[in-house]
Amino acid sequence: MKTFTSLTLYAAVAAGFAILPSAVSAQTTMAYPEKCKSAGMKMDMSGGTPMGEMTDYQKASMDGMKGMHMNMMQGMMKKDADVSFVCGMIAHHMGAISMSEVELKYGDNEEAKQMAQKVIEAQKKEIEEMSKWVDKEVK
Repeated sequence: MKTFTSLTLYAAVAAGFAILPSAVSAQTTMAYPEKCKSAGMKMDMSGGTPMGEMTDYQKASMDGMKGMHMNMMQGMMKKDADVSFVCGMIAHHMGAISMSEVELKYGDNEEAKQMAQKVIEAQKKEIEEMSKWVDKEVK
């Protein structure tokens, strides 16, 4: 059986979410900013890494995202919808912390760094709350 990389699996799951009814989709209330999209970025889906050279910042970001995506996929595979949601959100928040730590290390804009610090503080608190819920509710 052919194994998928976490990025390939993530892309497959994300594509599946694209067919959800619009009432369920976050797209009805929020849109991803066009300025956040990378024009011309080509992905090597067989290896799951962008083509060409990456900066140290990009490599650190990608490493964090790989771990987050794998954990989110594991959480989403839980049979109970509530457990799946909470476990997926824990992984998602861990990814936000990882991204924020990369910003603190490599970023040079004070406003962006302040946002990153706020994200770390808020997400750690929420991870603690969700982890307590998992300990209490999941048998």
